[in-house]
Amino acid sequence: MLKSTFVPILSTFPTKPKKLPTKLPWLTVITNTYTQSPQPVHQNASLTTPPPPPPPPPPLHQHNHPPTSAYIHLPFCRKRCHYCDFPIVALGSTNPTDNDPRISNYIELLQREIVSTRSDFDTIPPLETVFFGGGTPSLVSPRMVLSILDTLRVKFGVCEGAEISMEMDPGTFDGRKVKDLMGMGVNRVSLGVQAFQEELLKSCGRAHGVKEVYEAIEILGSCGVENWSVDLISSLPLQTPQMWEESLRLTIEARPKHVSVYDLQVEQGTKFGALYTPGEFPLPCETQSAEFYRMASRMLADVGYRHYEISSYCEDGYECKHNYTYWKNKPFYGFGLGSASYLNGLRFSRPRKMKEYMGYVENLENGVVNYCGNNLVDAKDLAVDIVMLSLRTARGLDLRSFAEAFGGSLVHSLCKVYQPYIESGHVVCLDEERRAMTVDEFNTLFLNEDEIAKGLSYIRLSDPDGFLLSNELISLAFRVIDP
Repeated sequence: MLKSTFVPILSTFPTKPKKLPTKLPWLTVITNTYTQSPQPVHQNASLTTPPPPPPPPPPLHQHNHPPTSAYIHLPFCRKRCHYCDFPIVALGSTNPTDNDPRISNYIELLQREIVSTRSDFDTIPPLETVFFGGGTPSLVSPRMVLSILDTLRVKFGVCEGAEISMEMDPGTFDGRKVKDLMGMGVNRVSLGVQAFQEELLKSCGRAHGVKEVYEAIEILGSCGVENWSVDLISSLPLQTPQMWEESLRLTIEARPKHVSVYDLQVEQGTKFGALYTPGEFPLPCETQSAEFYRMASRMLADVGYRHYEISSYCEDGYECKHNYTYWKNKPFYGFGLGSASYLNGLRFSRPRKMKEYMGYVENLENGVVNYCGNNLVDAKDLAVDIVMLSLRTARGLDLRSFAEAFGGSLVHSLCKVYQPYIESGHVVCLDEERRAMTVDEFNTLFLNEDEIAKGLSYIRLSDPDGFLLSNELISLAFRVIDP
């Protein structure tokens, strides 16, 4: 799993650098390089060229709706990477077999959790997305993956044509495994490349090398996997701009439909956490990290990838539907070690240690655990979630829906705190046709609270400079919502 690019406000959200749940699943930090008054920025062309019409937003008060997405945590890895703080089970260098009790016992436990999950909803809609994260899910055999999918189908149902994603690492699969997985419904692959330089992969403790990266890309192509993504990490120790440019260029040449770019987060308790201090050599400074982000935004946009979320790029129509569940603040199931759910307004994470997780499943079976929530959601908490998640996306925050839910005066207060950043170009105002408004147009509307509500439909962060300032801008919103 990799972390996305900003710090989770709620620790129960799923997260990733290796990959947001438990690879958002949740959010890592994009470096804030502006600490004084915001300076004017130049926007990418993508800001003035409207993206394809976004899907209609779900209702803001949807926390009591039944989920249609499920995250499945398969924690197995060959070894722990030096930046990884996710709950994993290290299996060693050889690829495991179905008879490995560490895997078979866990899969059985996972299925017991799914079966025992209560549902207080009147109807249970079939799942529209399933995401197998880890860990390295591609170490698990197709037979066992199928057993999990069958359990989900019996318990919830799975839509025909549902997006079923799996994280896969180079060197952990061959063509036969990929075809078997496709045959049982897996139709999206997230390939954990991270870098195209042998020395960087070794310094990160990755179990694969560059040779395995090219072999993995070839396998996916030969098997006809159309919808696949490449994961890359920037700001690695001793990573140079030339290395980062090469990784981006080679990714573009491979033509995945989707690219995820994660900024390295140095976590306590990891090997990197013991060796390095963020911003100090051999890690890049904040300015260098910001330049890495700008380079990715520029290079990927130049060849047609749309920057639809703070760390995600795709060709049109290839957004990760499962991750949109998180960005839209929709409910979701999470199953497995350390995974997180969002049900009836309650965010809940399972234990990260196997023994405690086993006890959790036993308690769930005995009716001792109830994490279905009670629908009693604090309005401020909900508003904070919506702002935080919406501003991660190119779509931005729907101010009219937000005003209907929380009042026009709160929208006016947000606009007031963002006014300097609107003038500097870090925050972009859009009308109902998603046309970028001029600063003068905004200032005219801002004079009248009622006019703001009528004329301003969305605010979003500019690409890339607004996204780079996301932590500070979102923190300002939090202080307005909950002073």
